[in-house]
Amino acid sequence: MRLTFAVLACLAISGLLPAATAPAQPVSAPTVQAWVQLTGRGAEARAVTADGRCPDAVVDGAPRAMEARATPNADFPVTVCQLVLPKTAARVEVAGHRLPLLVARPKRIVIFGDTGCRLKGAHVQACDDAAAWPFATVARLAAAHHPDLVIHVGDYYYRESACPAGQAGCAGSPWGDNWTTWNADFFDPAAPLLSAAPWVMTRGNHEDCERGGPGWFRLLDGAATTRACPAASDPMAIDLGVVTLYVLDSATTADRTTPFAAVAAFRRQLDALTKTPPIGPAWIVTHRPIWGLVPVARAGPVGPFEVPINATEQAAVRGRDLSAVRMVVSGHIHHFASFSFAAGERPAQLIVGTGGDVGEAADTPKFLDDKVTLDRKLARRFGFDRYGFLVLERSDDGWNGDFYDVHDQPIAHCRLSGRALACRAAPAR
Repeated sequence: MRLTFAVLACLAISGLLPAATAPAQPVSAPTVQAWVQLTGRGAEARAVTADGRCPDAVVDGAPRAMEARATPNADFPVTVCQLVLPKTAARVEVAGHRLPLLVARPKRIVIFGDTGCRLKGAHVQACDDAAAWPFATVARLAAAHHPDLVIHVGDYYYRESACPAGQAGCAGSPWGDNWTTWNADFFDPAAPLLSAAPWVMTRGNHEDCERGGPGWFRLLDGAATTRACPAASDPMAIDLGVVTLYVLDSATTADRTTPFAAVAAFRRQLDALTKTPPIGPAWIVTHRPIWGLVPVARAGPVGPFEVPINATEQAAVRGRDLSAVRMVVSGHIHHFASFSFAAGERPAQLIVGTGGDVGEAADTPKFLDDKVTLDRKLARRFGFDRYGFLVLERSDDGWNGDFYDVHDQPIAHCRLSGRALACRAAPAR
Protein backbone atom coordinates (compact mmCIF):
# COMPACT_ATOMS: atom_id res chain seq x y z
CA MET A 1 0.00 0.00 0.00
CA ARG A 2 1.51 3.32 -1.03
CA LEU A 3 -0.22 5.90 1.22
CA THR A 4 1.44 9.17 2.09
CA PHE A 5 0.47 8.51 5.69
CA ALA A 6 2.35 5.22 5.80
CA VAL A 7 -0.71 3.21 6.73
CA LEU A 8 0.54 -0.12 5.46
CA ALA A 9 1.37 -1.37 8.90
CA CYS A 10 -1.72 0.21 10.40
CA LEU A 11 -4.00 -1.45 7.90
CA ALA A 12 -2.35 -4.81 8.38
CA ILE A 13 -3.03 -4.82 12.10
CA SER A 14 -6.45 -3.20 11.88
CA GLY A 15 -8.31 -5.51 9.54
CA LEU A 16 -8.43 -3.14 6.57
CA LEU A 17 -6.61 -5.54 4.29
CA PRO A 18 -9.05 -7.16 1.81
CA ALA A 19 -11.55 -9.48 3.45
CA ALA A 20 -13.41 -12.41 1.98
CA THR A 21 -16.88 -11.14 2.80
CA ALA A 22 -18.84 -7.97 2.20
CA PRO A 23 -18.96 -6.40 5.69
CA ALA A 24 -16.31 -3.74 6.24
CA GLN A 25 -13.85 -4.10 9.11
CA PRO A 26 -13.04 -1.33 11.58
CA VAL A 27 -9.79 0.57 11.27
CA SER A 28 -7.44 1.79 13.99
CA ALA A 29 -5.23 4.25 12.09
CA PRO A 30 -6.30 7.78 13.12
CA THR A 31 -6.11 9.25 9.59
CA VAL A 32 -6.46 6.75 6.77
CA GLN A 33 -6.63 9.08 3.77
CA ALA A 34 -6.58 12.78 2.93
CA TRP A 35 -6.83 14.59 -0.39
CA VAL A 36 -7.92 17.80 -2.11
CA GLN A 37 -10.76 17.87 -4.59
CA LEU A 38 -12.35 20.73 -6.51
CA THR A 39 -16.06 21.39 -6.02
CA GLY A 40 -18.49 24.11 -6.96
CA ARG A 41 -17.48 25.89 -3.74
CA GLY A 42 -13.76 25.80 -4.54
CA ALA A 43 -10.91 23.57 -3.40
CA GLU A 44 -11.84 21.32 -0.51
CA ALA A 45 -9.66 19.25 1.80
CA ARG A 46 -11.14 15.91 2.76
CA ALA A 47 -9.97 13.24 5.15
CA VAL A 48 -11.08 9.78 6.25
CA THR A 49 -10.39 9.02 9.89
CA ALA A 50 -10.88 5.93 12.00
CA ASP A 51 -11.24 7.34 15.50
CA GLY A 52 -14.55 9.17 15.03
CA ARG A 53 -12.94 12.60 15.13
CA CYS A 54 -11.94 15.11 12.49
CA PRO A 55 -8.40 16.47 12.59
CA ASP A 56 -7.53 20.11 12.26
CA ALA A 57 -6.20 21.22 8.92
CA VAL A 58 -3.24 23.56 9.30
CA VAL A 59 -3.75 26.31 6.71
CA ASP A 60 -0.78 28.63 6.31
CA GLY A 61 0.32 27.82 9.84
CA ALA A 62 -3.07 28.29 11.51
CA PRO A 63 -5.27 25.37 12.61
CA ARG A 64 -8.70 25.18 10.99
CA ALA A 65 -11.29 22.71 12.24
CA MET A 66 -12.50 20.20 9.67
CA GLU A 67 -16.19 19.30 9.95
CA ALA A 68 -17.69 15.83 9.82
CA ARG A 69 -19.24 15.14 6.44
CA ALA A 70 -20.32 11.59 7.36
CA THR A 71 -20.19 9.70 10.64
CA PRO A 72 -19.47 5.98 11.03
CA ASN A 73 -22.02 3.29 10.27
CA ALA A 74 -21.88 -0.49 9.83
CA ASP A 75 -20.59 -0.39 6.25
CA PHE A 76 -18.40 2.68 6.65
CA PRO A 77 -16.87 2.55 10.17
CA VAL A 78 -14.92 5.73 9.43
CA THR A 79 -15.55 9.45 9.63
CA VAL A 80 -15.35 11.57 6.49
CA CYS A 81 -14.17 15.12 7.16
CA GLN A 82 -14.10 18.22 4.97
CA LEU A 83 -12.96 21.83 4.87
CA VAL A 84 -13.43 24.38 2.08
CA LEU A 85 -10.02 25.99 1.66
CA PRO A 86 -9.42 29.73 1.34
CA LYS A 87 -8.52 30.78 -2.18
CA THR A 88 -5.38 32.37 -0.77
CA ALA A 89 -4.14 29.19 0.94
CA ALA A 90 -0.49 28.50 0.11
CA ARG A 91 0.18 25.55 2.40
CA VAL A 92 -2.26 23.01 3.87
CA GLU A 93 -1.39 20.09 6.13
CA VAL A 94 -3.58 17.33 7.56
CA ALA A 95 -2.16 14.93 10.14
CA GLY A 96 1.30 16.37 9.50
CA HIS A 97 1.26 15.73 5.77
CA ARG A 98 1.17 18.46 3.17
CA LEU A 99 -1.71 18.36 0.69
CA PRO A 100 -1.40 19.46 -2.96
CA LEU A 101 -3.10 22.72 -3.90
CA LEU A 102 -4.39 24.00 -7.21
CA VAL A 103 -1.96 26.32 -8.96
CA ALA A 104 -3.16 29.41 -10.79
CA ARG A 105 -3.76 28.69 -14.46
CA PRO A 106 -2.84 24.98 -14.40
CA LYS A 107 -0.68 23.80 -17.28
CA ARG A 108 -0.63 20.00 -16.92
CA ILE A 109 -3.75 17.87 -16.47
CA VAL A 110 -3.95 14.07 -16.12
CA ILE A 111 -7.18 12.47 -17.35
CA PHE A 112 -8.45 8.90 -16.99
CA GLY A 113 -11.28 6.91 -15.41
CA ASP A 114 -13.00 3.51 -15.08
CA THR A 115 -10.42 2.39 -12.57
CA GLY A 116 -11.94 -0.26 -10.28
CA CYS A 117 -11.41 -4.02 -10.37
CA ARG A 118 -14.40 -5.87 -11.81
CA LEU A 119 -15.99 -8.52 -9.61
CA LYS A 120 -19.57 -9.18 -10.63
CA GLY A 121 -20.86 -12.70 -10.90
CA ALA A 122 -19.01 -14.48 -13.68
CA HIS A 123 -17.14 -11.31 -14.66
CA VAL A 124 -13.94 -11.67 -12.66
CA GLN A 125 -10.77 -9.59 -12.85
CA ALA A 126 -7.58 -10.65 -11.08
CA CYS A 127 -7.44 -7.79 -8.60
CA ASP A 128 -4.16 -9.02 -7.09
CA ASP A 129 -2.36 -9.09 -10.45
CA ALA A 130 -0.91 -5.73 -11.45
CA ALA A 131 -0.91 -6.74 -15.11
CA ALA A 132 -4.58 -7.75 -15.05
CA TRP A 133 -5.68 -4.78 -12.93
CA PRO A 134 -3.09 -2.00 -13.45
CA PHE A 135 -4.75 0.96 -11.73
CA ALA A 136 -2.02 1.21 -9.08
CA THR A 137 0.58 1.32 -11.85
CA VAL A 138 -1.40 3.93 -13.77
CA ALA A 139 -1.69 6.13 -10.66
CA ARG A 140 2.00 5.79 -9.75
CA LEU A 141 3.19 6.60 -13.27
CA ALA A 142 0.77 9.51 -13.65
CA ALA A 143 1.97 11.00 -10.35
CA ALA A 144 5.55 10.97 -11.69
CA HIS A 145 4.45 13.37 -14.45
CA HIS A 146 3.76 16.00 -11.75
CA PRO A 147 0.30 17.12 -12.86
CA ASP A 148 -1.30 20.32 -11.66
CA LEU A 149 -4.72 18.63 -11.70
CA VAL A 150 -6.25 15.16 -12.10
CA ILE A 151 -9.63 14.61 -13.75
CA HIS A 152 -11.23 11.24 -12.96
CA VAL A 153 -14.10 10.66 -15.37
CA GLY A 154 -15.98 8.23 -13.10
CA ASP A 155 -16.43 4.57 -12.17
CA TYR A 156 -14.39 3.91 -9.03
CA TYR A 157 -16.35 1.03 -7.52
CA TYR A 158 -16.50 -2.32 -9.31
CA ARG A 159 -16.30 -5.08 -6.68
CA GLU A 160 -19.99 -5.86 -6.50
CA SER A 161 -19.84 -9.55 -5.57
CA ALA A 162 -17.49 -11.97 -3.86
CA CYS A 163 -14.51 -13.46 -5.63
CA PRO A 164 -15.63 -16.93 -6.78
CA ALA A 165 -14.12 -19.90 -5.00
CA GLY A 166 -10.97 -21.15 -6.65
CA GLN A 167 -10.10 -17.80 -8.29
CA ALA A 168 -6.60 -17.16 -6.98
CA GLY A 169 -6.29 -13.78 -8.70
CA CYS A 170 -8.91 -12.15 -6.47
CA ALA A 171 -8.95 -14.45 -3.46
CA GLY A 172 -9.83 -12.60 -0.27
CA SER A 173 -10.95 -9.45 -2.06
CA PRO A 174 -13.50 -7.27 -0.28
CA TRP A 175 -16.78 -6.60 -2.04
CA GLY A 176 -19.93 -4.58 -1.61
CA ASP A 177 -20.44 -0.85 -1.12
CA ASN A 178 -18.39 -0.34 2.05
CA TRP A 179 -15.20 1.35 3.17
CA THR A 180 -12.95 -1.70 2.83
CA THR A 181 -13.99 -2.10 -0.80
CA TRP A 182 -13.69 1.59 -1.65
CA ASN A 183 -10.26 1.66 -0.03
CA ALA A 184 -9.11 -1.36 -2.05
CA ASP A 185 -10.76 -0.30 -5.32
CA PHE A 186 -9.81 3.38 -5.24
CA PHE A 187 -8.06 5.05 -2.32
CA ASP A 188 -5.22 2.59 -1.79
CA PRO A 189 -4.09 2.32 -5.44
CA ALA A 190 -4.75 6.03 -6.09
CA ALA A 191 -2.66 7.19 -3.10
CA PRO A 192 0.45 8.42 -4.97
CA LEU A 193 -1.68 10.49 -7.32
CA LEU A 194 -3.93 11.80 -4.54
CA SER A 195 -0.73 13.10 -2.95
CA ALA A 196 0.49 14.68 -6.18
CA ALA A 197 -2.36 16.99 -7.24
CA PRO A 198 -5.93 18.08 -6.50
CA TRP A 199 -8.66 16.08 -8.25
CA VAL A 200 -11.93 16.65 -10.06
CA MET A 201 -14.26 13.75 -9.23
CA THR A 202 -16.97 12.74 -11.71
CA ARG A 203 -19.82 10.39 -10.82
CA GLY A 204 -20.00 7.26 -12.99
CA ASN A 205 -22.78 4.75 -13.54
CA HIS A 206 -21.03 2.40 -11.10
CA GLU A 207 -21.76 5.05 -8.50
CA ASP A 208 -25.49 5.06 -9.23
CA CYS A 209 -27.83 4.15 -6.41
CA GLU A 210 -28.09 0.52 -7.50
CA ARG A 211 -24.33 0.03 -6.97
CA GLY A 212 -21.93 2.37 -5.20
CA GLY A 213 -24.17 5.38 -4.69
CA PRO A 214 -24.03 5.51 -0.88
CA GLY A 215 -20.24 5.32 -0.94
CA TRP A 216 -20.03 8.00 -3.63
CA PHE A 217 -22.23 10.49 -1.77
CA ARG A 218 -20.40 9.84 1.49
CA LEU A 219 -16.85 10.04 0.14
CA LEU A 220 -16.54 11.92 -3.15
CA ASP A 221 -19.68 13.83 -4.12
CA GLY A 222 -19.13 17.57 -4.45
CA ALA A 223 -22.14 18.68 -2.39
CA ALA A 224 -21.61 20.24 1.03
CA THR A 225 -23.56 17.46 2.77
CA THR A 226 -23.99 13.75 2.22
CA ARG A 227 -27.10 12.80 0.27
CA ALA A 228 -29.19 9.68 0.65
CA CYS A 229 -30.14 7.62 -2.39
CA PRO A 230 -31.97 8.10 -4.67
CA ALA A 231 -30.22 11.33 -5.54
CA ALA A 232 -28.22 13.07 -8.25
CA SER A 233 -25.00 15.03 -7.97
CA ASP A 234 -25.32 18.75 -8.53
CA PRO A 235 -23.67 20.10 -11.68
CA MET A 236 -20.48 21.99 -10.87
CA ALA A 237 -18.80 24.88 -12.68
CA ILE A 238 -15.10 24.88 -11.84
CA ASP A 239 -13.18 27.87 -13.16
CA LEU A 240 -9.51 27.00 -13.65
CA GLY A 241 -8.63 30.39 -15.10
CA VAL A 242 -7.67 28.82 -18.43
CA VAL A 243 -10.84 26.77 -18.94
CA THR A 244 -14.12 26.28 -17.09
CA LEU A 245 -15.02 22.68 -16.32
CA TYR A 246 -18.73 21.84 -16.21
CA VAL A 247 -18.89 18.59 -14.24
CA LEU A 248 -22.24 16.94 -15.01
CA ASP A 249 -23.87 13.83 -13.58
CA SER A 250 -24.70 11.35 -16.36
CA ALA A 251 -24.74 8.27 -14.13
CA THR A 252 -28.36 7.41 -14.89
CA THR A 253 -28.62 8.44 -18.54
CA ALA A 254 -29.52 5.66 -20.98
CA ASP A 255 -27.04 4.80 -23.70
CA ARG A 256 -29.49 3.57 -26.35
CA THR A 257 -32.90 4.97 -25.37
CA THR A 258 -34.36 8.36 -24.46
CA PRO A 259 -36.50 7.99 -21.33
CA PHE A 260 -38.32 11.26 -20.70
CA ALA A 261 -37.19 11.53 -17.08
CA ALA A 262 -33.55 10.80 -17.93
CA VAL A 263 -33.50 13.37 -20.74
CA ALA A 264 -35.09 15.98 -18.47
CA ALA A 265 -32.59 15.23 -15.70
CA PHE A 266 -29.61 15.72 -18.00
CA ARG A 267 -31.12 18.92 -19.37
CA ARG A 268 -31.18 20.20 -15.80
CA GLN A 269 -27.49 19.33 -15.54
CA LEU A 270 -26.81 21.33 -18.70
CA ASP A 271 -28.52 24.35 -17.17
CA ALA A 272 -25.25 24.99 -15.35
CA LEU A 273 -23.86 26.46 -18.59
CA THR A 274 -26.50 29.20 -18.56
CA LYS A 275 -26.67 29.74 -14.79
CA THR A 276 -22.88 30.13 -14.61
CA PRO A 277 -21.84 31.05 -18.14
CA PRO A 278 -18.16 30.64 -18.97
CA ILE A 279 -16.03 33.72 -19.55
CA GLY A 280 -13.68 31.84 -21.88
CA PRO A 281 -13.39 28.29 -23.23
CA ALA A 282 -15.23 25.46 -21.47
CA TRP A 283 -15.13 21.68 -21.25
CA ILE A 284 -17.99 19.43 -20.23
CA VAL A 285 -16.75 16.66 -17.94
CA THR A 286 -19.26 13.82 -17.64
CA HIS A 287 -18.89 10.08 -17.28
CA ARG A 288 -20.94 8.84 -20.20
CA PRO A 289 -19.80 10.39 -23.48
CA ILE A 290 -22.38 12.38 -25.39
CA TRP A 291 -21.01 10.78 -28.55
CA GLY A 292 -19.18 7.47 -28.65
CA LEU A 293 -18.98 4.03 -30.20
CA VAL A 294 -19.06 0.75 -28.26
CA PRO A 295 -17.44 -2.33 -29.86
CA VAL A 296 -19.87 -5.24 -29.76
CA ALA A 297 -18.33 -7.87 -32.06
CA ARG A 298 -15.13 -8.72 -33.91
CA ALA A 299 -14.37 -11.58 -36.29
CA GLY A 300 -10.64 -12.18 -36.28
CA PRO A 301 -8.97 -9.18 -37.91
CA VAL A 302 -12.31 -7.78 -39.06
CA GLY A 303 -13.97 -5.13 -36.94
CA PRO A 304 -14.74 -4.12 -34.34
CA PHE A 305 -18.42 -3.72 -35.18
CA GLU A 306 -19.77 -0.86 -33.11
CA VAL A 307 -22.98 0.72 -31.84
CA PRO A 308 -23.35 4.42 -30.98
CA ILE A 309 -24.15 5.96 -27.59
CA ASN A 310 -25.51 8.08 -25.66
CA ALA A 311 -29.08 8.59 -26.87
CA THR A 312 -30.26 10.35 -23.70
CA GLU A 313 -27.53 12.97 -23.72
CA GLN A 314 -27.85 13.55 -27.46
CA ALA A 315 -31.54 14.29 -27.02
CA ALA A 316 -30.78 16.62 -24.11
CA VAL A 317 -28.16 18.71 -25.97
CA ARG A 318 -30.25 19.26 -29.10
CA GLY A 319 -31.09 22.94 -29.36
CA ARG A 320 -28.64 23.89 -26.60
CA ASP A 321 -26.10 26.64 -27.06
CA LEU A 322 -22.80 24.81 -26.64
CA SER A 323 -20.80 27.41 -28.56
CA ALA A 324 -18.42 28.00 -25.62
CA VAL A 325 -17.75 24.27 -25.14
CA ARG A 326 -14.55 23.15 -26.83
CA MET A 327 -14.51 19.52 -25.66
CA VAL A 328 -16.53 16.86 -23.81
CA VAL A 329 -14.33 14.73 -21.53
CA SER A 330 -15.68 11.29 -20.62
CA GLY A 331 -15.02 7.64 -19.83
CA HIS A 332 -17.59 4.82 -19.56
CA ILE A 333 -16.28 3.03 -22.66
CA HIS A 334 -13.09 1.30 -21.58
CA HIS A 335 -10.80 2.51 -24.30
CA PHE A 336 -9.26 5.71 -25.64
CA ALA A 337 -11.06 7.60 -28.40
CA SER A 338 -11.17 11.09 -29.85
CA PHE A 339 -13.88 12.45 -32.14
CA SER A 340 -13.50 15.77 -33.94
CA PHE A 341 -16.55 16.93 -35.87
CA ALA A 342 -16.36 18.49 -39.32
CA ALA A 343 -16.06 22.29 -39.35
CA GLY A 344 -16.27 22.37 -35.55
CA GLU A 345 -20.03 21.81 -35.64
CA ARG A 346 -19.90 20.25 -32.18
CA PRO A 347 -17.47 20.16 -29.29
CA ALA A 348 -14.80 17.50 -29.68
CA GLN A 349 -15.44 14.30 -27.73
CA LEU A 350 -12.60 12.71 -25.73
CA ILE A 351 -12.94 9.29 -24.07
CA VAL A 352 -10.30 8.04 -21.61
CA GLY A 353 -11.87 5.04 -19.86
CA THR A 354 -8.46 3.39 -19.58
CA GLY A 355 -7.63 3.38 -15.86
CA GLY A 356 -7.79 -0.32 -15.07
CA ASP A 357 -11.13 -2.02 -15.53
CA VAL A 358 -11.45 -4.61 -18.30
CA GLY A 359 -12.68 -3.50 -21.70
CA GLU A 360 -15.05 -5.07 -24.18
CA ALA A 361 -13.96 -8.37 -25.70
CA ALA A 362 -14.59 -6.92 -29.16
CA ASP A 363 -12.27 -3.97 -28.62
CA THR A 364 -8.84 -3.89 -30.20
CA PRO A 365 -5.42 -2.49 -29.26
CA LYS A 366 -4.76 -1.56 -32.88
CA PHE A 367 -5.05 2.10 -33.81
CA LEU A 368 -8.32 3.08 -35.48
CA ASP A 369 -8.00 6.20 -37.59
CA ASP A 370 -11.05 6.84 -39.76
CA LYS A 371 -14.23 8.83 -40.29
CA VAL A 372 -17.48 7.86 -38.60
CA THR A 373 -21.00 9.26 -38.34
CA LEU A 374 -22.35 10.04 -34.87
CA ASP A 375 -25.86 11.37 -34.40
CA ARG A 376 -25.99 12.40 -38.06
CA LYS A 377 -22.69 14.30 -38.03
CA LEU A 378 -19.39 13.24 -39.59
CA ALA A 379 -16.41 13.00 -37.24
CA ARG A 380 -12.76 12.07 -37.46
CA ARG A 381 -12.09 9.21 -35.03
CA PHE A 382 -8.85 7.99 -33.52
CA GLY A 383 -8.90 5.24 -30.92
CA PHE A 384 -7.44 2.09 -29.39
CA ASP A 385 -7.83 -0.23 -26.42
CA ARG A 386 -4.90 0.09 -23.99
CA TYR A 387 -4.54 0.81 -20.27
CA GLY A 388 -2.99 4.14 -19.37
CA PHE A 389 -3.58 7.86 -18.89
CA LEU A 390 -3.61 11.10 -20.87
CA VAL A 391 -1.42 14.06 -19.95
CA LEU A 392 -2.60 17.36 -21.46
CA GLU A 393 -0.19 20.32 -21.52
CA ARG A 394 -1.47 23.84 -22.05
CA SER A 395 0.13 25.87 -24.82
CA ASP A 396 -0.40 29.44 -26.03
CA ASP A 397 -3.08 28.39 -28.52
CA GLY A 398 -4.56 25.17 -27.14
CA TRP A 399 -3.59 21.92 -25.47
CA ASN A 400 -1.11 19.21 -26.47
CA GLY A 401 -1.31 15.76 -24.98
CA ASP A 402 0.31 12.36 -24.84
CA PHE A 403 -1.34 9.08 -23.87
CA TYR A 404 1.03 6.96 -21.78
CA ASP A 405 0.66 3.19 -21.43
CA VAL A 406 1.47 1.08 -18.36
CA HIS A 407 5.15 1.13 -19.33
CA ASP A 408 5.10 4.94 -19.25
CA GLN A 409 5.60 5.03 -23.00
CA PRO A 410 3.79 7.72 -25.03
CA ILE A 411 1.84 5.81 -27.66
CA ALA A 412 -0.47 8.55 -28.95
CA HIS A 413 -0.27 12.32 -29.32
CA CYS A 414 -3.21 14.74 -29.34
CA ARG A 415 -3.72 18.42 -29.99
CA LEU A 416 -6.81 20.45 -29.09
CA SER A 417 -7.11 23.78 -30.92
CA GLY A 418 -10.51 25.38 -30.61
CA ARG A 419 -12.93 22.50 -31.17
CA ALA A 420 -10.51 20.55 -33.36
CA LEU A 421 -9.12 17.52 -31.52
CA ALA A 422 -6.49 15.73 -33.61
CA CYS A 423 -4.95 12.52 -32.25
CA ARG A 424 -2.48 10.18 -33.91
CA ALA A 425 -0.07 7.39 -33.10
CA ALA A 426 3.14 8.62 -31.48
CA PRO A 427 6.38 8.02 -33.38
CA ALA A 428 8.04 4.74 -32.44
CA ARG A 429 10.95 5.13 -30.02
